[in-house]
Amino acid sequence: MTAIPALRLVVGEEDLLITRAVAEVAAAVRAVDPDIEVKEWDAGSVSVGEFVSAVSPALFGGGTVVVLRNAHNAKKELAAAITKYAATPVSDVFLVVAHPGGVKGKALVDALKKAGADEVAAAKLKRPQDRVAFVREEFRRLGAKCGADAAEALLTALGSDLREIAAACHQLVADTGGSITVDIVNRYYRGRAEVTGFAVADAVVVGDVPGALESLRWALSVGMDAVPIADALAQGVRNVARVAGAGRGNSYQLASALGMPAWRVERVMGQTRGWTPEGLALAMDAAAEVNAAVKGGSDDRGYALERAVFAIAAARKGERLPGGGGR
Repeated sequence: MTAIPALRLVVGEEDLLITRAVAEVAAAVRAVDPDIEVKEWDAGSVSVGEFVSAVSPALFGGGTVVVLRNAHNAKKELAAAITKYAATPVSDVFLVVAHPGGVKGKALVDALKKAGADEVAAAKLKRPQDRVAFVREEFRRLGAKCGADAAEALLTALGSDLREIAAACHQLVADTGGSITVDIVNRYYRGRAEVTGFAVADAVVVGDVPGALESLRWALSVGMDAVPIADALAQGVRNVARVAGAGRGNSYQLASALGMPAWRVERVMGQTRGWTPEGLALAMDAAAEVNAAVKGGSDDRGYALERAVFAIAAARKGERLPGGGGR
């Protein structure tokens, strides 16, 4: 069992990645010792005595995996006990400590790193490109192929919950195998993709007001929160402004300069037609206005979003929506 890390430090708040980091150690130990015992606690509730007992050598042999979640909540005495144990870990005992990151409890994290703990990142995937990379890696792990455009389509359909995304990847591979394409994703998740903020944004930036309103009302009717829709509208306008202002070049050249996938640059290039710098300035004002409205400044967030659709569409024509919605 020497190849299995005696100490593992998992840093981040993404529950799926934390669970996988723990399960990986448990599975590796169980492959050698089927009778392994797994003891798991929240670090804020376990006592020093319980921890010391758990990491002590078993009287009758056998491996033990000890998991401490939320290590930032460990009291001073427990943190000291963990640090002391990490300096001289016990054979056949495998300690996994999960810490969400941040300042609280950082001394314990530093001590475990110094002790040579195997570190696993489990941070929330906040950037779109990180979520796309996660989807593609998930399919790769399952023996399938997935392009960035198909990964983006799946994220558009499902949102950002990694557990749901991972389950969808498994289902798609089980049902289709091989290569995952945009058409496959859309066929499986038709209806869900149409009710996201990105569908609203894609329609409105090309002047399709009826399509944008239909997607918006459908999204709201099934309970989608207004904030991600407003964020998607802002992102859609920003993308058009960035690509329009990047000058001439093919999608691959512009992708490198803008830090965007080439397939997305190509799509946005088609959305820039009809926009002027003045119109984009008005649209960005409207996007900022609706973001402020849905995040606390409006009593009717649905109305604020509908007004933003009309304001952005008007801006594309170089017009201001009467009564606001682009100054």
